[in-house]
Amino acid sequence: MTYYGKYIETMIEQLDKFKPKKDSPKQFLEAASTCLQMLSPKKQAFILEVLSGCLEYRKLLTIVVDAFYVRDGRLCRWSDYNLFQVICYLATFQLEELGFQTFCNIIKSQPTDQMHKFLRFFFNPLHLCSWIKDEWSLVYDMAHVKDNWLDPLMRWQPQVQELIDQLERVLANQPLLATTKAKVTEPKKFNLTVPRPCAIPVPKPLPVVAKPRPVPRSTYRSPKEQQVLEMTKRYNRRKAEELLLRANLGEMRCAMPREPPAQDTGAKPLPQGSKKLQLQFPPQIRKTPQLTFYRPSDDVPVKLNTAAILREGALYQRQMEKELQRVEKLVDGAGDFSEFLEWQQKMQVKDRQEQQVAGECRRLQGKLSREEAILARQRLLQENKQKADQKKEEMAKLTQQCAERRLQEQRSMQELVEQVMEGHKNTRAAQMKLLKGRRQAVQEVKEDSRELLQRSAQEAREEQRRRCEVISQLRALETQPTRMGKLVDLTQIPGYGLEGEMSVVELRERLARLKEAQQREEEERRDRIIQGKRAKGQELQNTLEQISLCRSAMGRSAALRREKKAAARGAPSQDERVMELQSRIEKAVERRRQAALLHVSAPRDARPKPWSQAQLEAKHWQELERSRERRQRALQQGGSACGRARHLEAA
Repeated sequence: MTYYGKYIETMIEQLDKFKPKKDSPKQFLEAASTCLQMLSPKKQAFILEVLSGCLEYRKLLTIVVDAFYVRDGRLCRWSDYNLFQVICYLATFQLEELGFQTFCNIIKSQPTDQMHKFLRFFFNPLHLCSWIKDEWSLVYDMAHVKDNWLDPLMRWQPQVQELIDQLERVLANQPLLATTKAKVTEPKKFNLTVPRPCAIPVPKPLPVVAKPRPVPRSTYRSPKEQQVLEMTKRYNRRKAEELLLRANLGEMRCAMPREPPAQDTGAKPLPQGSKKLQLQFPPQIRKTPQLTFYRPSDDVPVKLNTAAILREGALYQRQMEKELQRVEKLVDGAGDFSEFLEWQQKMQVKDRQEQQVAGECRRLQGKLSREEAILARQRLLQENKQKADQKKEEMAKLTQQCAERRLQEQRSMQELVEQVMEGHKNTRAAQMKLLKGRRQAVQEVKEDSRELLQRSAQEAREEQRRRCEVISQLRALETQPTRMGKLVDLTQIPGYGLEGEMSVVELRERLARLKEAQQREEEERRDRIIQGKRAKGQELQNTLEQISLCRSAMGRSAALRREKKAAARGAPSQDERVMELQSRIEKAVERRRQAALLHVSAPRDARPKPWSQAQLEAKHWQELERSRERRQRALQQGGSACGRARHLEAA
């Protein structure tokens, strides 16, 4: 039966290596097969078959083993968890193939008390027909569980019961371990050695620390420049907010209606009929001030640095090269891309529409799947709630049973503690005697050490006083005056035997000549730099002349374009749509005037002469025309600056 025990140990060792959250069963079995290559093919196949079965039916085996640890296996070790899983798998799925005798040999190769507890728990007919059947039916089909697993277990139950009785008789025949009373510790006296006197260090004089300088107050204050910047920032922000508020308030000021201008103060008050006439006039639109555009003049001199001059010259040169390349391409017969761009735009619109349709479909599908997921989640929550209720009921029963057993254990432990306390009372007297002897020995050692410390402190003070006397004598010798002066001849060579020795006078002469040579080199370098600057200035002058020529040419071309546009804009427009709109406007004005006259009940002379309806309408349209002309003029002036480089070749 020893080889059966080795098989079980190999299986348990491999199952201990398996981690469900990290390892996959397929990879684990491949790794296990590589580890078992030393065994024979038949043994290797049997072990791999049991391992794969334990992994496949892990849920069923876990249900049984966990319940065993909760009920009958509370005193069993958790390291034997995989052993019970293997025995449960062999009894449930391999008992027909192995045979009952082989199964008995495997059981007898393991610890007897553990196998007796597990088999009595697992092959209990009450457990098999009640909660084991219900738990396994939650994982697999009830008919499959009953026909393939529970019915064979019930058929083998009488024979397994005989095996359980044999294990129980074996346990009853085993001799009980003799419970001997623990030997009481006998105290012995300490064999203390005489400690050596500790070397007391010589006390050193405490150094006097100089008083530190206080931290300046400016360290914790912000600098004055930062405060000035903060004040300036707040002032600028407040000013910007005021301007923004003023701009927002006056944004639609041109569309705010107002009453007609008041008459002179000397005029007579208007009658009641004229007031009704004023109320029926259309609201007058306030006139906005004319926009002023800055027109740069060529007379204002602009100072440019070297980089700006060279950059502008290079810009004009590149523009001329690009214009020449464009002309060459046009001469060679190059065409435009208008047709291709139009086709590309149509295809982009078509693709965008298809994308919108596809996106809408995806959105609806997502919405549908979301509704289905909500329904499925509700069903799952209901099922989980039912399962949780069942689990709570079972756990309540189990907790009640555990509480009863715990009370019984506590009572037995209290009795055991009382017995132990009676044994401890005898040892306390011996401990008190031992403590008294130790305290006396410690007191004697403390007195001896105190005397030694006093003696060593006195010797250290005498040594310190002697050292201070020696130091004072040495300092007195150092303060005696000594002659430090020495006569030196500056023209004399030291005579150390080194190469290149010279006197101080010769050294000074050589340094003076070297300084004159450096000054000459600096003057020559300065002359070369001045000549280079003059040449560079002449080059910049030539570049400026070229830039001025290009600017004048671009200005002339821009002036010609403005004259052409002004001439084209000055011609009266004879478009039929414009004429038709003007006539419709005039008819509408006439109809509104007639309607106003019909509703007026006051006499004709009561109407204010200087502000008639026709004058107000004419003035309004004139202002609109002027603002339109000003906007067009500003756009033309802005576009002329951008087109200078483009028409440089034509100029």
